Amino acid sequence: MDFRKVLREKKKIVIKVGTSTITYPQTGAANLGKLEKFVRILVNLRNQGKEVIVVSSGSIGVGRKALGLKERPQSKALRQACAAVGQGRLMMMYEKLFAEYNQRTAQVLLTKETLLSRECAESAKETFNELLAMNVVPVVNENDAVSVDERFYGMFGDNDTMSAQVAALLGADLLILMSDIEGLYTDDPKKNPNARFVHTVGYIDEELENMGKGAGTEFGTGGMATKIMAAKIATEAGVDMVIANGDNIYTINDVLAGKKVGTLFLSKNSGYTGGHELAPETEKYRRTAKNRRKEERKRRL
Repeated sequence: MDFRKVLREKKKIVIKVGTSTITYPQTGAANLGKLEKFVRILVNLRNQGKEVIVVSSGSIGVGRKALGLKERPQSKALRQACAAVGQGRLMMMYEKLFAEYNQRTAQVLLTKETLLSRECAESAKETFNELLAMNVVPVVNENDAVSVDERFYGMFGDNDTMSAQVAALLGADLLILMSDIEGLYTDDPKKNPNARFVHTVGYIDEELENMGKGAGTEFGTGGMATKIMAAKIATEAGVDMVIANGDNIYTINDVLAGKKVGTLFLSKNSGYTGGHELAPETEKYRRTAKNRRKEERKRRL
């Protein structure tokens, strides 16, 4: 089975955009051009009859820019203040852009405490379903302004794991994480030129989790480790997940067209029984490995 082509038929889709995807890395200000394209893609998916839920990072980054802070706030109170300023501004941008296409949208603010409570989670699910039934696009963000003790509840991880929990809660067909990376590599490609790209992940084990190295950008907080955690949540709930690069926002269309972009994490219900699908070794690495094998054979002779 071509699991990429199956993505064409997905109907309920959660798309998470990271801070680095919708803001300029040099300034932290919102990238309005990319946001406009992103909204156009979402509206077009709605026109195809698909249900779309957006999980958007960026409130702290937008608030930080509005408040004139040059560095990412370190204290919890300052982060929450930035989020309080940024959430309204970010949602205003979404509202304006969606309105140009006569598409209704709604802001949904969640905290991890909300989804840990069965009663609150069920209430949130009912709200989401009602919004989708009314052809509204929910725009979700973590309610950083009131999020409580991180030591007890933990953080969502720049909305990566929250998007997975939302996808699991709603029984979504697909979760797409748009980030500042192409997908999963066997090692950090910036440090190891022999790192190989992982096209498809059939299961998540300790070895795969060890691949999740590195950190997020200055304006985001989620590294690969949080994305693998999101994949565990999603795939266990029967949701396929793709990590793709948000530099080109139209990559979303490529994913849903079944093209081989990003890293596809197959759900436990996919029926896939093979191993991980890796990109071929680089030519330089193959030559080096070939020469090494020749030398080893000569020594044995």
